[in-house]
Amino acid sequence: MTWEWTGEGGGHNVKMEEGPAGLDSGAAVGEAGTTYEYTFEEGDAGISKYFCAPHKALNMKGAVAVGGDVATVEVGGGGGRKELHELGVPIQAHWVGSATILGIIVTLVYTFYILKYGESPNTGNTGGGE
Repeated sequence: MTWEWTGEGGGHNVKMEEGPAGLDSGAAVGEAGTTYEYTFEEGDAGISKYFCAPHKALNMKGAVAVGGDVATVEVGGGGGRKELHELGVPIQAHWVGSATILGIIVTLVYTFYILKYGESPNTGNTGGGE
């Protein structure tokens, strides 16, 4: 069996989770066209589960059934666009980040305004009544 990297989504690899096969492609690789080949033998009969180490938290995983009498179940796959909360990122964290960026921008604009038009002996706006 051959796994081929597309070059999308950062570095990927194949690591064994459980089962009879010894899947291990090594360190994660992000270069498109990189392949990992594994030849299944008689001793690999059964279901071998594997995952991508850098993306394990995102449930990037799979399984290979080897042998004619292995019961399998179709579970579907990725492909579709997922919302952030489906990937385990709480929505509140994004609101906090957005509010922080907005606060920084408002602070910079206010600082510019005070430096340009605020009370200063150089601007003539000292508030004095001459």
